[in-house]
Amino acid sequence: MFLSVLSATMQSTAEYTCAVCGETSTTFIDLSAGLTQTYIEDCQVCCRPNQFYVTIDDVSLDIEIATDYLE
Repeated sequence: MFLSVLSATMQSTAEYTCAVCGETSTTFIDLSAGLTQTYIEDCQVCCRPNQFYVTIDDVSLDIEIATDYLE
């Protein structure tokens, strides 16, 4: 139970590759938002929207991100 309380207040960063321009950037991940997340964020380089699919390992807190281009 203590780990859940601790995780709910933590933020982490992760690298992703933009689905449009291919550049690698870093984004903040809110660990309290759940182990699987989907949201839209603009690329920090080309400013085009990316659909993020985030998966967080509940034991190691490793973060996996997949991106898709939105028209």
